[in-house]
Amino acid sequence: MIRPTILFLSLACICAAESPPGNQSDKVPLARIQAAPDGPVIAQQGDSKVYTRPYIHPLRSPDGKHALTQFSPGHHRHQTGLYWGPTRINGRDFFHNYRKDYWKHLENRQGKDSMEFHSELLDGKGAPMLRDRQAWHCQTGKDHYILDLQWTGTALQDVTIGKYSYGGLFLRMPWKRGIKAACLNSEGQKNQQGEGKAAKWVDLAMQIEGMTEMAHIVMIDHPENPGYPTLWRIDGQFGVGPALARRGNIRIPKGESLTYRYRLVVYEGNDFKTPLVEQAMKDFGKDQAGD
Repeated sequence: MIRPTILFLSLACICAAESPPGNQSDKVPLARIQAAPDGPVIAQQGDSKVYTRPYIHPLRSPDGKHALTQFSPGHHRHQTGLYWGPTRINGRDFFHNYRKDYWKHLENRQGKDSMEFHSELLDGKGAPMLRDRQAWHCQTGKDHYILDLQWTGTALQDVTIGKYSYGGLFLRMPWKRGIKAACLNSEGQKNQQGEGKAAKWVDLAMQIEGMTEMAHIVMIDHPENPGYPTLWRIDGQFGVGPALARRGNIRIPKGESLTYRYRLVVYEGNDFKTPLVEQAMKDFGKDQAGD
């Protein structure tokens, strides 16, 4: 059984690449995760510019050969592979805006099988109002891998994440008209039946050019997340993500922090491997609850 490894802020002690204090460059070193020390890169930061939202692109198939994410498709220009972006924070839209005047990417921290993104979300005057830390950790299995996210937002001002039907963690796979795609949630609902519904996980499958079977990316909600099980966004082009504030406003007083955890399972198959997903969900709650 695969066992997750807990990420601590002390990860900085094993950093292999990190932007030095006071660095005035317009870029930070790219972070990435390999399937093994000598294996292919399976997850990579998509942009190293300071004034842009941190995001993962490409996220690759378990063998590292095929890109499973899409950057800025024609139908949703603002979507950037796999990313975190609430739609309303103190009235500011960080889901549809991923560049300058909204984000300041401070640094990356690189571990052996992990990476962290550290950013600030800016108010309309350019002042930071929320510190954003995304800690990603990977563990590989025989024919799949697991990618865990621990997101922590620390309020530098009083912060309200406003009620909205989508926003937060979001996944854009390379959909186009006519492509074969499907999704299934933990409640047995398929495709758009799961839009706006509560579920513990959503398994998204899509045909990817060059792959012999469908590519699957499963998104799992952690049982200790506020509002568990979350409501989900599933758009008409199979963009998927937990809808962070769909039930109502979320407030973070100045100086306080809020944490969410999610797990992704990436595998290949023409069928939904629900036993694999259910075991990954069980291990996630058992091993990480109460960190």
